[in-house]
Amino acid sequence: MKKILLMEDDKTLNATLKFNLQKAGYEVTSSFTIKETGTLMTQKFDLAILDVNLPDGLGYSICTQIKQYYQDTAIIFLTANDMEIDIVKGYSLGASDYITKPFSLGVFLVKVKAIFAMLSPNLKNSYDDGCLKINFTTYEASLDTHSLTLTPMEYKVISLFVKNKNQVLTRNRLLQMLWDDDNNFVDEHALTATISRIRKKIETKHIYVKTIYGVGYVWQGANNE
Repeated sequence: MKKILLMEDDKTLNATLKFNLQKAGYEVTSSFTIKETGTLMTQKFDLAILDVNLPDGLGYSICTQIKQYYQDTAIIFLTANDMEIDIVKGYSLGASDYITKPFSLGVFLVKVKAIFAMLSPNLKNSYDDGCLKINFTTYEASLDTHSLTLTPMEYKVISLFVKNKNQVLTRNRLLQMLWDDDNNFVDEHALTATISRIRKKIETKHIYVKTIYGVGYVWQGANNE
């Protein structure tokens, strides 16, 4: 069962969201303040749903704590802060989604389900849209039946994009996920160069990678499918 941390100081909204998330089959731990949430950091959650404006601080600080210890935990900010600067900050801290109040409960539940689908460890180890074919297990790739030569880093970046299709991946988040098993550092220059090379190799007919300026990138697939 997927574990969700819900930090929301509005007691009615907290109870409503918790009830509906539990009804959808998730295990939910709710909190109302930054301090209370801080005591829960010894636990690993699959998803954290965080309000921004809490009585004792900002939810951004909890997001930073979570990402420091549990990089694989997905984050959704759920807040009335709808300014572009706030949304950009949320994504730059590693959020998978940023939902502004008021919002549709039905859409909210669909977004939660979609995030878990993206994070599923059983996601395909290959990509095939009829034009671009990539096998991330055998490290084989082709474009229009012509063999493609990709570096291990390029395979890794494309794999992250494919597994998070239609989700904004911030540069910070990508750098965190690209930190390899030997702790060899991947810097921003290397990331930019890698994505540039990938685009030159695969974007002959379709635009696969959309740049969200000031935030990061989205893998949208061929023909935005």
